[in-house]
Amino acid sequence: MVVVSFTEVLSIGAVLPFLGVLTAPARVFYHPSIQPLIRFFGIDTPEGLLFPVTAFFCFAAVVGGGMRLLMLWVNTRVSYATGADLSMSIYRRTLFQPYSVHIGRNSSEVINGIASKASIITHVIVQVMTLVSGSVMLAAILIAMVAVNPLIAITSVCGFGLIYVTIVWVTKKRQVLNSECVAKESSNVIKCLQEGLGGIRDVLIDGSQDAYCEIYRAADAPMRRALGNSLFIGQSPRFAMEALGMILIALLAYFLAQQPDGIGRAIPVLGAIALGAQRLLPVLQQGYSAWSSILGGQASLRDALDLLDQPLPDYAIGRKGEVLPFRREIAVDSLAFRYREDGPWVLKKVQLTIPKGARVGFIGATGSGKSTLLDILMGLMFPSEGSIRIDGVPLDATNFRGWQGHIAHVPQAIYLADSTIEENIAFGIPLERIDKQRVREAAAKAQIARDIESWEKGYSTVVGERGVRLSGGQRQRIGIARALYKQVDVIIFDEATSALDNSTELAVMDAIENLSDDLTVLMIAHRLTTLKKCSLVVELKDGMVARTGTYEKMVEEN
Repeated sequence: MVVVSFTEVLSIGAVLPFLGVLTAPARVFYHPSIQPLIRFFGIDTPEGLLFPVTAFFCFAAVVGGGMRLLMLWVNTRVSYATGADLSMSIYRRTLFQPYSVHIGRNSSEVINGIASKASIITHVIVQVMTLVSGSVMLAAILIAMVAVNPLIAITSVCGFGLIYVTIVWVTKKRQVLNSECVAKESSNVIKCLQEGLGGIRDVLIDGSQDAYCEIYRAADAPMRRALGNSLFIGQSPRFAMEALGMILIALLAYFLAQQPDGIGRAIPVLGAIALGAQRLLPVLQQGYSAWSSILGGQASLRDALDLLDQPLPDYAIGRKGEVLPFRREIAVDSLAFRYREDGPWVLKKVQLTIPKGARVGFIGATGSGKSTLLDILMGLMFPSEGSIRIDGVPLDATNFRGWQGHIAHVPQAIYLADSTIEENIAFGIPLERIDKQRVREAAAKAQIARDIESWEKGYSTVVGERGVRLSGGQRQRIGIARALYKQVDVIIFDEATSALDNSTELAVMDAIENLSDDLTVLMIAHRLTTLKKCSLVVELKDGMVARTGTYEKMVEEN
């Protein structure tokens, strides 16, 4: 920025001798300050000045343009590289947030913050650098213009500057309102897209496309209008300033022409002032436009910075939690839980002991607390009261990662990435590090290997977005294979067999039963028959353990 400011001074300063040689070469030739250069180059006549002065003027113009281009390249690279780092930081911090944070906010806000509002940070960085570079260049141009004519230079800068300050004051409130509108409606646009496309089956059946289009239009149109208003406010003063600049040059030419020997002396001064104004007005406009853009993105920037302020847990920044051994039992001691301090109790005084290697089934009506209890057992949330102990060690924020390394989870709705069967079974493992043999063994134990091997591309078959090309039962079995691939101590099935037919469910349960005796299995099921192979069945009712016993005992009591 500093170097570019000097090249601006050089290019403006080169106009004076250039126009002076064109209009009155003799006056320049005999000027005392230029005599050392004349002797150095061995110039004998006034006309001999024309070529070197023209060459110097062209050189100054090329250097000035080249340096401005270089500064633009550097500013852009630095700004967008910084934006990429910040966007990655937002995504990383979001992924490391506790489960309770994720279920408490709308995913569209987070997606918009990462995908769109993080770009606002990049844009603001660009504008801030434009402001800084513009300030440096403005100071340099002002110095050069003062050297030519102090009164005109100071009057011009003060006049134009005052106009821009007035515009900023008048438009500030409108820009802030525009920024809030963009921040709000951009999240609504993402939300509308997610809901419309996520429920496309129901949308097609109900014929509700027009309703979703109307919701989208209600969010998108105000956002686009606010963006357009911000752009207009930022760009519009330029045209008025250009007109005022032309009037200033015309008036200056008129007054200088009235002086004795006016036109000959006026042309070099006019040329320097005109070139200075030609440099000055874009700098002022860029500065104003940058300030206007920063105001227009203020609300979105605040949202993005809030996401950047999300705290990272200790294990995410290099401090590993203690390894938590699991050899004997999981003890649930007087556990109670509620999502908010003023909210209702979801679990109350749950007392339970799960030996290592046990097959434990959980049943109960919807809302009885089964999934919440398993979320707490997985370390996704922590008890409001009471504790969970692993071999006598309380599970808490310092060691839950050491416990989660023992666990694999098979939910009711399996998430499948739009990639191959192999990558979905070894979910989260880089392609080059996938153990193909383990993939096939896990698929066989999950009763899905025969289906996969009957397909043309086998384990390289792409499943489509969220596994849309697979049946519900196939998706569930791939989820089970994913859990088995991890080769962990504890597998938790949250109604994971609900989409399977009876024979497939029985085969999967037999496969689970034949796994190592050290493997602890926790299962939620609506059908009691699903838990036939379980060594212990726990019934929850209203957040409490209503009864426990073997499968046979539960059947007999029912």
